[in-house]
Amino acid sequence: MLSFLVRRVLTGLATLFTAIFLMFLLVNAASDPLADLRQSTAPNKQQLIAQRIELLDLETNVVVRFFTWLGSFLTGDPGVAWRTGQDVGPLISHAIGSTLQLVTAATFLSLFLGVAVGVVSALRQYSSFDYMIIFLSFLLYSLPSFLVAVLLKQWGAIGFNDFLADAVIPWPVILGIAAVGGLIWSLAIGGPPRRRLQVGLVAAAATVAMLAYLQLTDWWENPTLGPILIGLLGAATAFAVVAIGAGLHNRRALYASLSTVALGVAIYFPMQSFFDGILETHLLIVGLGLLALGSGLLIGWLFGGPDRGVSMRSASITAVVVAALTFADQVMQVWVPYSDYLRGRPIPTFGDQTPNLGGSYWVGILDTYTHLILPSLTLILIAFAAYTRYSRSSMLEVMNQDYIRTARAKGLPERVVVVRHGFRNTLIPLATIVPIDIITLIGGAIITENIFARPGMGQLFIKSLLGAEIDPVMAYLVITASLAILANIVADLVYASVDPRIRLEA
Repeated sequence: MLSFLVRRVLTGLATLFTAIFLMFLLVNAASDPLADLRQSTAPNKQQLIAQRIELLDLETNVVVRFFTWLGSFLTGDPGVAWRTGQDVGPLISHAIGSTLQLVTAATFLSLFLGVAVGVVSALRQYSSFDYMIIFLSFLLYSLPSFLVAVLLKQWGAIGFNDFLADAVIPWPVILGIAAVGGLIWSLAIGGPPRRRLQVGLVAAAATVAMLAYLQLTDWWENPTLGPILIGLLGAATAFAVVAIGAGLHNRRALYASLSTVALGVAIYFPMQSFFDGILETHLLIVGLGLLALGSGLLIGWLFGGPDRGVSMRSASITAVVVAALTFADQVMQVWVPYSDYLRGRPIPTFGDQTPNLGGSYWVGILDTYTHLILPSLTLILIAFAAYTRYSRSSMLEVMNQDYIRTARAKGLPERVVVVRHGFRNTLIPLATIVPIDIITLIGGAIITENIFARPGMGQLFIKSLLGAEIDPVMAYLVITASLAILANIVADLVYASVDPRIRLEA
């Protein structure tokens, strides 16, 4: 393993040096920092040109300038954006922060949804649900990101903000949504016609009940979860987690998960007083999340059973979900003053924060999330299509393997065959794809960031390249190239860890 890492690091460094040297030459040839002065009509035009040549050291050979820049970069000085006089370091730091917010939300949501839908589609091969998912994934995959972004701006921001002015969903629309939801759930669950009918009716009734609750409680104008919705959503999560990971026959895991939900509901009001009496920080929220995880593990351990690890895993996942719902409830409690400040149009279409907003910690979090909704959805829809196709193809290949037939022949329940034997091996190809996708997105979703005017890495690269500012461009290229090389190394390590047939020393 050590020799593999040494070889890959040395090869990566050589590749990185060659790449940034060639990119420096190309950026230098493609950009002209004197273009605006050559078209100037100022009487001291020649003097201004001479000053800029001296400022940027343009008379020095480009190779010498590269090694001068490289020496400064390696000593911690990434240069200056000469048009604004800003240091490149703070510019890159802010851009990476904005991009990481976008990438984190988009990647994990698209991965979770894409893999889940792809696996279900594979298990329902050649069914109506499978054909529907295939059509949807190809449609989303073929749509250009700028078109998706523009449509979301129109219907996800402008349309939704207009809807909030008179937040009433007609009952025929509610019934139509419920019918479509019931149909989709019935196709996804599958089974005999009677079972599909039962699932469809239950799903449709649940959808009607949920939308009716939102309608009758004016939830759209003052959204909040409260202990009732947290309890219901937490209980649904507990049943889903146990059904998938342990089976509902495992009563200890189910009771542990439901006990975690009960604990979360019981401490809801004490947590309100706790948040009112402290100064919230990101570190505190992370600490509370870890505490919730530990509480779930402890409850699962106390319930014990022949397989204590299953109870601990189920309870801990449920605890994290309940904690996330409690966090979301806190954020939603400041929706009314936030919406009033923005004159009833809380979903923005550009930027990553509202200028001069002020307010509490929760207002800042809500403002960040509302600015993330549209660009994240743009990336999620496109990445979802790709992950759906990857996971479906991988699951189909795995489920036709001999060891799957052997597991079924031994009499194992279908849930165990799918989750423990099929699903885990389905993730092996994704172990190569996902790290590279994440690092690629950290380099900046250039089109998405440009449309939504987010000051991320992609936006910084375009702005600096158009302004012939070579220092920010090179800092961007060094970071993205380094991360790309690192992503390939991580992908190899992850692949070897999840697939014992891979030997890095071979």
